[in-house]
Amino acid sequence: MAEHGEFQEQVRKLGELVTRFDEMPDSPQKTAGKELVQLLMDVQGQGLERLMELIFESRDCGGALIDRLSKDEVAGGLLLLYSLHPDALETRVQTAVERVRARLRKLSCSIELLSVENGAVRVQITKGGHNCGSSTRELESIVENGLYEVAPDVASLEILGLEEPSSTGFVALETLAGVAARNGHAVLAGGAR
Repeated sequence: MAEHGEFQEQVRKLGELVTRFDEMPDSPQKTAGKELVQLLMDVQGQGLERLMELIFESRDCGGALIDRLSKDEVAGGLLLLYSLHPDALETRVQTAVERVRARLRKLSCSIELLSVENGAVRVQITKGGHNCGSSTRELESIVENGLYEVAPDVASLEILGLEEPSSTGFVALETLAGVAARNGHAVLAGGAR
């Protein structure tokens, strides 16, 4: 943490840089820079406001309060933004997988965390025999949303097991009827011609 004198020096330098930035001629880069700074200030302001609300409402102290702040969507996001979150990425990914596991279980699917390396996460989805008609996209969305909600700093996510199954050899009756009709055969119920 910066010493009081060092902090004051940083504030002074920030003011100086803002003044120099304001004196620059108007340009698309200056406009984009202003938007960037304003957006950053808005994010920080919302995060700090939420931190203050949680602290004011809390009866916790020390570690318990930090834990509560880290689990809040806004306050936790601010802690992540500044690399101050108390939980490591792997811990947060494991928490997310546990939450997603409960949702997938209802769809007769399971999830296993394979690896977390340098921000890259790999998970394996196993579909049950009766996954209630859940589409591959729906399952993918559940996993992605669940992981990025708890660990938005994941660099990449690879979901294995969602590949479409290969043909089982089963041919739909409609397909057979279409082939038979094209070959000049009438197909009737019971296989009679």
